[in-house]
Amino acid sequence: MDRKDRVALLARVRGCVLGLILGDALGATGGTVPKGGPLRATSAGQLACFTVEGIIRASVRYSHRGICHAPSVVWRAYHRWAALQGIHDVTRWKDDGLLNGWLAKVPVLGAPRGTAPATSAALRSGRQGSADSPTGTSVGAHGLTRSLPAAVGPQWGPSPASLTAEVAALTHGPQAIRTAEVAATIVHHLGQHPDLTSAVRQALDGGPSQPDGPIGTALADALETARSRPRRHTELARLAPDERAISALAGAVYVSAAMLDPSSLTETLLFAASAGDNGHTATVAGALLGAAYGVDALPVDLLSRLELSWVADTLARDLVAEQLDGPSGGEYAAADDPHWWSRYPDG
Repeated sequence: MDRKDRVALLARVRGCVLGLILGDALGATGGTVPKGGPLRATSAGQLACFTVEGIIRASVRYSHRGICHAPSVVWRAYHRWAALQGIHDVTRWKDDGLLNGWLAKVPVLGAPRGTAPATSAALRSGRQGSADSPTGTSVGAHGLTRSLPAAVGPQWGPSPASLTAEVAALTHGPQAIRTAEVAATIVHHLGQHPDLTSAVRQALDGGPSQPDGPIGTALADALETARSRPRRHTELARLAPDERAISALAGAVYVSAAMLDPSSLTETLLFAASAGDNGHTATVAGALLGAAYGVDALPVDLLSRLELSWVADTLARDLVAEQLDGPSGGEYAAADDPHWWSRYPDG
């Protein structure tokens, strides 16, 4: 990869991850941002950070062992979140060595910031689902929001869309899994051309992740409404009426496809945050817009108030470094960064 492509990849990954965390924090405000003070994450933003950490650890494991099941490593990352949250009835939360790596040392990730019922229930049960054999039934948006960073994940193993689906399947049911896969496909197309409408149409028109049934109908409706009736609260409420994953994606596509240019990104995210769906539409919209326009399009004034800004940006940068450079080395290569292994231990 030449320098120009590396710069573009870094901007897109940072944009997607930071955009998601920003959308999560703005969503928590309901669209009315306080004049001062930090913009706080919810449990969705916290879990998204552990998704990125798990993907990096999975890549390290693959480099050193030549084999890795990435969703299982992300599953273990969610146990670290549960341990920091003090969810004591998760059976593995006191495992020796569980709270290793740098992310487990970030105090704010242990702050209670709303529930993640389907994720917590799956962790308590100890049953890890898969796309072929889901153990959960939830259609909730957390299955989408916490898994979406996998869309800019490693280049080895399954496709990013498949990996995103598998991460969602750890805890959620079929509709949330499928929605996450479709959203990841849109993010992939945004990496080829930063036009949300074109990316959604590409996802609708073909390929192995082509959405059908309610998801395809919802996305087609969102695109048409963005064209004919943009920025209407009544339409946003209709497209995103509840906290399902499919509602969050449809609402995010509606607000994002109607955005005229990156200069109105803040206004667009605040409009998304007014959806009344507990902030999920804004979270997904932030990820989509960040992936489309890159990190430099995100509003600096709001990023500077984001409590997880440094954490999310560090994770995004490290994800790209792991993909392109493998700083921990591997079975046949020495480490370029002697501290990488302690930052992202194997597993």
